[in-house]
Amino acid sequence: MINSVSSATHAQPATKPAAQAAAQQPAPAKPQPARTDTVQISAAALALKEAIENPVQTAKEAASGDAQARRLLAREAADKAL
Repeated sequence: MINSVSSATHAQPATKPAAQAAAQQPAPAKPQPARTDTVQISAAALALKEAIENPVQTAKEAASGDAQARRLLAREAADKAL
């Protein structure tokens, strides 16, 4: 025979006070710095860039100590002398 239970009580889920619930939440993570990508230009691309550089830019670079620009100016001067 089946007996029905009419006076059963249901357990209520425990609720946390709002202040306690807020204190237990993890702190927001620190924002990560933006990622940057680096690009490496091939030797051929660098050589092309140097080849199409104008003489004024080459002279500025040579004056500021760029060894490659100095060699280029010396080569151009030697070619003109021939």
